Formats: sequence, structure tokens, C-alpha cells
Amino acid sequence: MLGSFDIVAFVATKDPVAARAFYEDKLGLELVSDEQFALVFDAHGTMLRVQKVAEVTVAPYTALGWAVPDIRATAAALASRGVVFQRYEGMGQDELGIWQSPGGAMVAWFKDPDGHTLSLTQH
Repeated sequence: MLGSFDIVAFVATKDPVAARAFYEDKLGLELVSDEQFALVFDAHGTMLRVQKVAEVTVAPYTALGWAVPDIRATAAALASRGVVFQRYEGMGQDELGIWQSPGGAMVAWFKDPDGHTLSLTQH
């Protein structure tokens, strides 16, 4: 039933100023509006609502991810903007922090200011 409708993505922030700087300046998302309860971004046609909350509970897994055509170029560009890619012991990541999955997809992880794990994936 919902397959023909747009999805809306959500993450939370306790520091809207830092979140706005990260998502707008470092990730390059367009800020649509700064509302009372959320920062609203356009993520290539998907609405991303960064909810303003008093306390954030961070999930121990990836919260948001982007499918990119060239993960090496994208990771390098984000790193030049100050994004720090995560390293996980035993994952065999390359110098940019990119891991190649057994299925062939390449993945790199980074965190937003509230500690949410975000990812890039090239299939």
C-alpha cells in the first residue's frame, strides 16, 4: 500500500546548530526549513527531518545511508570537508575507511554530531 508514496527519513539532534552545520555545510544537503521541532533538509528528493529533542538515543547500527556512484571520490570529498570515517577492527578497510562486503558492495561509515552512524555505499 505505501509503495507508491515518498519516504521521509528521520534522525534526532540535541544540538540543532551543530546538526545544521554538519548536514548543510559538510554533507551539502539543502536546508528547506528550520522549524520548531525539526530541521528539514532535501536529500535528493527525500525529506530528511532532523528532529530537535532534549536527549538523543543513538542506535548501535547505521541510521542513514547514501548510495553513491563513486564511493572513493565521495569519501575523499567529504573527508576534505572534515568528515571523519570510522574504522572497525577486523573489517579490512582501505585508507579511506572503505570496506568491501562479500557481495561486492563497498561501504564507509561516519558519524553525525549526535553520534548517529551514517554510511556511503557503492553497489
